[in-house]
Amino acid sequence: MCVNELPDLLSEWLPQQRWFAAKGRPVRSVEIAARTPLLTDGEPHVDHLLLAVAFDDGSPVQHYQLYLGRRAQSRADLEHVVIGHLDGLVAYDALYDVDVTAWLIEAIRAGRTVDGIAFVPEPAAEIAEGVPGRVLGIEQSNTSVAWGDRSILKVFRRVVSGLNPDLELHRALRSVESHEVAALQGAIEGTLDGAPATLGMLQDFAANSADGWAMALASVRDLLAEGDLRADEVGGDFAGEASRLGETVGVVHDELRRALGTSERDARELAAVWHQRLAVTTAEVPALAPHVDAIRATYDAVAGLGAPLPAQRVHGDLHLGQTLRTPYGWLVIDFEGEPAAPLEERVRPDSPLRDVAGMLRSFDYAAFHQILQWEPASFAEPDHDSQLVWRANEWAERNRSAFCDGYALRAGTDPREQRMLLRAFELDKAVYELLYETRSRPAWAPIPLASIARLTSEETVR
Repeated sequence: MCVNELPDLLSEWLPQQRWFAAKGRPVRSVEIAARTPLLTDGEPHVDHLLLAVAFDDGSPVQHYQLYLGRRAQSRADLEHVVIGHLDGLVAYDALYDVDVTAWLIEAIRAGRTVDGIAFVPEPAAEIAEGVPGRVLGIEQSNTSVAWGDRSILKVFRRVVSGLNPDLELHRALRSVESHEVAALQGAIEGTLDGAPATLGMLQDFAANSADGWAMALASVRDLLAEGDLRADEVGGDFAGEASRLGETVGVVHDELRRALGTSERDARELAAVWHQRLAVTTAEVPALAPHVDAIRATYDAVAGLGAPLPAQRVHGDLHLGQTLRTPYGWLVIDFEGEPAAPLEERVRPDSPLRDVAGMLRSFDYAAFHQILQWEPASFAEPDHDSQLVWRANEWAERNRSAFCDGYALRAGTDPREQRMLLRAFELDKAVYELLYETRSRPAWAPIPLASIARLTSEETVR
């Protein structure tokens, strides 16, 4: 393979991929940090590449992995993932090649190791056989390949040193025989800069499932389509599912405590992180100014608790889109934590209230996402008297309450009993969302801003 031609091709191709995490930042160079030939006889030729991407702004180098396939001629099913031509061969993203995915799943089943890349099966795992792999078009930051309704391989496109928390926590939950996550079947592991790195993980495929975000949106649409029914009178009422989802999250937290133990977190340090994020957001979003004093007061109240907070490993980025409803119940997925955070922060024990707050925020998003599309004036004018807004608030509050009811049932403690601390976690999450939306999706920024107004007004009246 002519390695001199490939970096130029990748400099053009990488920024166009939806899983590329640095969109909008000019790429200075792409270098091949490591190359491992996997298939060398006949067609296709396949190399596993670790790519080091440098940027014009001087920010830290990012690493990505690519299964690079090469064939004499392209195939119709691979045209959309062609990278270019190398040495007279067509180069492409080999995860879309059924011959390559057949080799990958067999490598995991057999426990192969190829030049430092280990394909590791879990003991007694039931891995798919005799069905072709297909790439699922559902993810933004990774790529998933499914084989029938038995196995799904998540390939972590961006690679960092250290054990990926998604793999770590799934192994921990498997050790306590959790039924709240898709069972782990295996992993692909390698190295980066001399340290262990997780390249992929194979799990049970949750066939016939629906994600929680889509289900919640359908429920909101059902409610808003009815002119005179309350949320509990609509056929698509979500509260029962919200309660069952709360139970599932409560069980997962208990299982993580049993598998990995507990610790503590300094409340003052946590509040300092929140204050720092608030300062950055305030500088960029003038509309936040009327609420800043109330937010600071809430954070200061947490700092003044005078005792450390109970902490444990948590999901870290929990929302409705990280859940699946199967015919048998709810599953929690994607334990990577906040994608933009460094690994050491994502694996740090934290209060379970972080996950609870993330889910409560998600109910607000589901309710008001539809309103923003149907009636944007409701957000542009704070005093706008809208029946749709009233009904969306009713839906959000009903499902937030149902989720907490379910969580309390299985966790043994009601998160609403820690009202001030839960509000602080919700406010921090909303401030984070406001900054993200302002930078990336300005039309969505009114959703977290409206939630901040609600949360700070609740503090004022209580």
